[in-house]
Amino acid sequence: MSRRERVRHAPFEHLGPLDVLIPISTGTARLTVENDGSVLLEVNAVPSSHLHPDPEHLVFEYMRWMLIVIEHHFGREDVVAGAGGSGPIPQLAHLGGGGCSLPRAIASRHPSSRQIVVELDELLANQVRTWFDLPRSPQLRLRIEDALSALTSWRDDRFDVLVRDVFSGPLTPPELITRETAEHASRVLRDGGLYLANCAAPPGTGLMADEVATLSAVFAHVGVIAEPAHLSGKRRGNCVLVASSRPLPEGIDRALRSDAVSVRLAQPSQVQALARAGKVQGLS
Repeated sequence: MSRRERVRHAPFEHLGPLDVLIPISTGTARLTVENDGSVLLEVNAVPSSHLHPDPEHLVFEYMRWMLIVIEHHFGREDVVAGAGGSGPIPQLAHLGGGGCSLPRAIASRHPSSRQIVVELDELLANQVRTWFDLPRSPQLRLRIEDALSALTSWRDDRFDVLVRDVFSGPLTPPELITRETAEHASRVLRDGGLYLANCAAPPGTGLMADEVATLSAVFAHVGVIAEPAHLSGKRRGNCVLVASSRPLPEGIDRALRSDAVSVRLAQPSQVQALARAGKVQGLS
């Protein structure tokens, strides 16, 4: 057993009231504690985040997949992944905050990194920092703003990683899946930076294909991480879209095979087929 496995993580000591509706700026939230001490955060009756006392233990599968990709990106020689690196401090941005599960995990694993989380709901953002003892600025900064407004305001070449995890109910707002949004994502990323998007595609909608087509119109390299049934469109599920100006980090598919669910990085031919089947999304 490793030293990390032997460490006992204290439960959350400053949670709000449990199993009741808590008023937030956009509606209501609910906190439920599970048997292992983890906490499910629901926003407007939709599961938003699931936080474990161990910040690096991610319950939602798609967040584990995102972390795998980020770890492999940070493992590249030209990207600094820790305080011992010789280059600039890694900069990450997250569109959509919720309980900040992924930013919390990254901060624990890479304390030298700097992250900014954009969250529309001011009351929720103020409460989750206390509820889940989130790292403080500059390690993790919360910005209260609409996701698209924040994205368009950022300067060029600012971030190494940009994560999109924004939902209005069960779907991503349509203004965040357009070619224009993808172009802004490409603009704010440094050369070779990664754009990661959580895509929840209902069967029969073609949403995954549209997103892949849209990203492929802007980025030279696009990948899809999904379970086979999600990739084929047979059932709803979260998949992770990965886009970059450079080839994706090697070893992602091999690392994904150790996950608890059967998930794969789609073959290039599968991604190309999705791009051909989809329609590039625009503002009009």
